[in-house]
Amino acid sequence: MSDSNAVRGPRDEKARKRTGPATFYRQVVTELRKVVYPTRDQLITYFFVVLGFVVVMMALVSLLDLAFGRLAFSIFTGPNQ
Repeated sequence: MSDSNAVRGPRDEKARKRTGPATFYRQVVTELRKVVYPTRDQLITYFFVVLGFVVVMMALVSLLDLAFGRLAFSIFTGPNQ
């Protein structure tokens, strides 16, 4: 095993000190204030883009399922049916 600080991290106790709950909460609130939330128009646009993508992917997967199902059925039933 290596004794390098790059692998094991710093050894001094000050670097290992944990953050208290109050400080953690303040940091979380500060970070949430930096978030840029989408406008109503952007949210509606994103919704329809995602909805359209999901419908297209559902159609693609359904068609592939149908094709592979028919292929498997024709392979296992043979040419007589």
